[in-house]
Amino acid sequence: MPGLRAPSDYSEEPPRHPSLKINAKEPFNAEPPRSALILSYITPVDMFYKRNHGPIPIIDDIESYRVSINGLVENPIQLSMDDIRKLPKYNVTATLQCAGNRRTAMSKTRTVKGVGWDVAALGNATWGGAKLSDVLELVGICELTSVSSLGGKHVEFTSVDRCKEENGGPYKASIPLGRATNPDADVLLAYEMNGEVINRDHGYPLRVVVPGIIGARSVKWLDSISIIAEECQGFFMQRDYKMFPPSVNWENINWATRRPQMDFPVQCAICSLEDMSVVKQGKISICGYAVSGGGRGIERVDVSVDGGKTWMEAYKYQKSGVPYVPEDTSSDKWAWVLFKVEADILPNAEIIAKAVDTAANVQPENVDVIWNLRGILNTSWHRVHVRDASQVAHSNL
Repeated sequence: MPGLRAPSDYSEEPPRHPSLKINAKEPFNAEPPRSALILSYITPVDMFYKRNHGPIPIIDDIESYRVSINGLVENPIQLSMDDIRKLPKYNVTATLQCAGNRRTAMSKTRTVKGVGWDVAALGNATWGGAKLSDVLELVGICELTSVSSLGGKHVEFTSVDRCKEENGGPYKASIPLGRATNPDADVLLAYEMNGEVINRDHGYPLRVVVPGIIGARSVKWLDSISIIAEECQGFFMQRDYKMFPPSVNWENINWATRRPQMDFPVQCAICSLEDMSVVKQGKISICGYAVSGGGRGIERVDVSVDGGKTWMEAYKYQKSGVPYVPEDTSSDKWAWVLFKVEADILPNAEIIAKAVDTAANVQPENVDVIWNLRGILNTSWHRVHVRDASQVAHSNL
């Protein structure tokens, strides 16, 4: 594409924050320390997880950049950034989460394939841009259309980057047309992140943000948007990011038996403590995040400090520390909530957090029942073991 190119190697990567935990260097995949996530409701850009499948594209000439809208439409068009900025601008606060978040913990049950993420492969940002529903109206696809006049049922997003999984081709993914044309779904063509021009790591100059579903569908570095009859046939839709039962392994897998994953289940994690943290006996703060897919709010977060024998309900909040009320008009329906509870800690305690969303979906108690060979959607109870400081000091004498 004129103006935007995909480098052939990793010699032109952008700078990154030194405190990020690098899970893979080429392509670059990294997450912040878990404690950084609870410092603010809006995740700073440099602390937002980085998920890539190839070298980061480079913009050489923003004036010549175009994104094409094509496929099963009567009048294909190409849009410049100026064209997109002329459309009504919306700001949507939404949490993006990699489907592989918490994969490392799942791998402890049985080895899985994929980047070894801890609990911080997600972030909450305010995205600014044009609604995809407004863009599609420019090619004659009206609001809340599930099938276009020419038979299109899905919207495919194609990137500029190059991925080994696509045999050197671009990353691509699709969502149902009904979701794309629904203005209430808040699907954006985003050019801003947290009030600033979106940076290279996160999709400059233009990316898709699809709130409420796994991050793999929010394609960065947009090249084209195509209306298609069937869902995208790319690698990351057909041979990855699908949920299989524990009985499936690499010898008996049949990718065609499962649909591409969209919504993310209810999830939460403790961020104020690392596993095997050393703490003093007495009252401590236990803090973390909770989020659910599909725009479902968080009904409650339960925390136990005795391995699940007894539970207490945590305080939940979003912006400015105001108490969070699910489905309140002032809440951000696509965003996480942060939680906090204070409790007295006994020696060598097992601390657990689990969330319930507004549809009464709950997290599974054990990871074994949701284990899958790709290690996605680990939403089991989050467990942190702590050690008593006095006992640790005594053992070091």
